[in-house]
Amino acid sequence: MSAWKVLITDGLDSNGIDVIKKSAEVDEQSGISAEDLLKVVGGYDALIVRGRTKVTPAVFDAGTKLKVVGRAGVGVDNIDLAAAKDHKVTVVNSPLATTIAVAELTLGLMLSAVREIARADATMKAGKWLKKEFEGAELSGKTLGVIGFGRIGAAVAKRAAAFDMKILGYDPLIQADEIAKRGGDPVSMDDLLKQSDMITMHLPLTADTRNMLNQQAFAMMKQGVYIICAARGGVIDEAALLDALNSGKVAGAALDVFATEPPGLTDLVSHPKVVETPHVGAQTVEAQARAANDIAEEILAALNDKPLRWKVV
Repeated sequence: MSAWKVLITDGLDSNGIDVIKKSAEVDEQSGISAEDLLKVVGGYDALIVRGRTKVTPAVFDAGTKLKVVGRAGVGVDNIDLAAAKDHKVTVVNSPLATTIAVAELTLGLMLSAVREIARADATMKAGKWLKKEFEGAELSGKTLGVIGFGRIGAAVAKRAAAFDMKILGYDPLIQADEIAKRGGDPVSMDDLLKQSDMITMHLPLTADTRNMLNQQAFAMMKQGVYIICAARGGVIDEAALLDALNSGKVAGAALDVFATEPPGLTDLVSHPKVVETPHVGAQTVEAQARAANDIAEEILAALNDKPLRWKVV
């Protein structure tokens, strides 16, 4: 067996662990604290995380043997990429594994928002029959604005089209003809905001996307718009969203991600027109199995200087 040592800090599906164990030694320390991570990371050649562990410059400083850091999932905002470059550590992820799970959750959130499914369920469990309070809206015939038309955005568009929705697409990194091929009508950000009955976001958190939906953006939207987000916390200005909900500009919102996680019982979380889930977009049995297998194979490829499919830096 190789002398490679791999540390897993946020858990990994067993099939991925089995793949790694064929070629390297595996140490699982799920839930390890930031302080303890700094104490032990120097003994490992590879580190695999999900969203909890923060791979900071200090981790790279302490990880003197690190050759690769793997994110079992898509987003790498919890990994300091600049520090990785400085330390010549490769960062890889598994971007294809969770596409279906996030896309399906997005449609579930959308339906829950327009039909108030969560609130209806809660009233039933409280022994109430409030049928007349739950007059919702239909997805059919509505215009869905998809901000971010990558793999997940396109998967959402495909599923929303089955509900007879009109799809508008905006993505500054994707050409208009490619958005059209993926099932969207390419438009500017301003036109998307003005024309959409519902808006869903599918893009990473960067300096350019932080608070992308802010007070000015909400002012451009239709009265009674719905906002859906299963991307990354921080792409929506939550204070501005709360104001828009309270004014009626936004009829409802459905959120799987928050600027601070967990967010606690904030005014936004407790708002009667908001449906929320605790960042579970990728949390399906199938997605976790795919992510584990993909990141295991990518980690081993990086350790053995083989070609990589999903190198971030």
